Amino acid sequence: MSLFVCIITVYWQTGGQAQSLWAETQTGSSMNLFADHKAHNIGDTLTIIISESSSTNTTKSMSNGKSGSNSLGAGAGIFSFLAQASANQSDSFKANGSSKDTNSVNGKITVTVVDVKPNGNMLVEGTQSIWQNKDEHKITLNGVVRPDDVTYDNTVPSYLVADATLKFDGKGPLNAKQRQGILTQILNILF
Repeated sequence: MSLFVCIITVYWQTGGQAQSLWAETQTGSSMNLFADHKAHNIGDTLTIIISESSSTNTTKSMSNGKSGSNSLGAGAGIFSFLAQASANQSDSFKANGSSKDTNSVNGKITVTVVDVKPNGNMLVEGTQSIWQNKDEHKITLNGVVRPDDVTYDNTVPSYLVADATLKFDGKGPLNAKQRQGILTQILNILF
């Protein structure tokens, strides 16, 4: 009888409302114990696997030539003092140039969902700083991710991030030595 009274007392104190053992998401649906835990709400994190490469190759060739010739005969009559004269001119221009650029970037960065659009697409942002020997190497990424592109292990390849901005930057003693001095920069602008 005392067990029955104890159960009735607990039920009466909690207002008779059963509460779930599983936390509910922002959308009001409970998390499934056996489902993949993919990012889909503001504040969730996911990992972007960066694998980008680009290559450009440009070749230009220009050629231009011009020549002219003039001659003047000897003078007659009162212009007999003029001797026969001739003049020739020639001008040519030729230029060749080529440019080749190849870039490759690989890495991973974990970003945070900062907004969820009405269609479910997620706006993501993240920054990763790596310090090595007083040099900072910083990776910044932001863009839009479709929920369907998030894999079972909560990752997304970088080529599936829409409107992506991927920025690699660095500062420190080593990075400062790789930049031109202020005087060289000014002379490059002037000349």
